[in-house]
Amino acid sequence: MIKVDLINKIAKEMNISKQEAETGVNLFFQTMKEALLRGEEIELRGFGSFRFRTRGARSGRNPRTGKPVQIPPKKVLYFKPSKLIKSMINR
Repeated sequence: MIKVDLINKIAKEMNISKQEAETGVNLFFQTMKEALLRGEEIELRGFGSFRFRTRGARSGRNPRTGKPVQIPPKKVLYFKPSKLIKSMINR
């Protein structure tokens, strides 16, 4: 499913125009982006949660040259599905 499919589904189910549905979807995603950029966790009950995890510094290697490279620590966005979603997937 892509964003336009989501907009069409919401417009049809709620009996509203596609423009109104698109505005709602865009507002939802914008709000999520802003919260994540502030470092907040997002929890959507019955769906899952978005959290940041920190990956520590490590050593790797350049695949082209084979030389060792130091990889700095970084934040990684992580999605954890809810128990309900997990059970639905594993039926």
